[in-house]
Amino acid sequence: MTTIIILDDHPLVRQGIRMVVGTGSKMDIVGEASNAKEALEMMELMRPDVVLVDLNLGKDNGLDFIQRARTLGHRCKFLILTSSATSSELRLAKSLDVEGICLKEATPEDLLYAVEVVARGRKFYDPVFMDNMMGPTAEETAFAELTPKELEVFISLGKGRSNKEIASELYITEFTVKKHVSQILSKLNLSDRTQAALYALSKGLVQFELV
Repeated sequence: MTTIIILDDHPLVRQGIRMVVGTGSKMDIVGEASNAKEALEMMELMRPDVVLVDLNLGKDNGLDFIQRARTLGHRCKFLILTSSATSSELRLAKSLDVEGICLKEATPEDLLYAVEVVARGRKFYDPVFMDNMMGPTAEETAFAELTPKELEVFISLGKGRSNKEIASELYITEFTVKKHVSQILSKLNLSDRTQAALYALSKGLVQFELV
């Protein structure tokens, strides 16, 4: 039997979820909570297998709640229920390894299926959200903003070249190299050229050269 807690700040929504999920032959709803504090207290007592979490909880946020629960050592599975979610929220959910995200507008059959999938230890992400979840990360977006010349300088940094060597190699002035390096560090949020060199290596842009 899968034990479940429902976290939603609207009583009528909780009742609807209970009615749908309760029809599952192996589903046992052991508690309902209207806010994060109540849910954490219930989880401590009930140790549920799955927690159904509303993404927008008034003053609370469902992702913040999940992060807090994980920090406290809870190992249950989480299924987020929401009508909408931003790309950043979806990427955060993915980074937190949240087990599932389901539309509140889903049919009863789809909601029950989502809960059953998550309860079995598999992931369930509503197809509506998949495009946003697969979108570029902030890091990828920043990397794509490098100009062709900045990318050349970036690769040279990865090879450990000095400004003078880069200037000679790319037929530009050292002053121009310094400007490019400054732009690269700013765009990629790196603190110095050493970090830039390591980042270039991690991206596979630089191959070790035999001396």
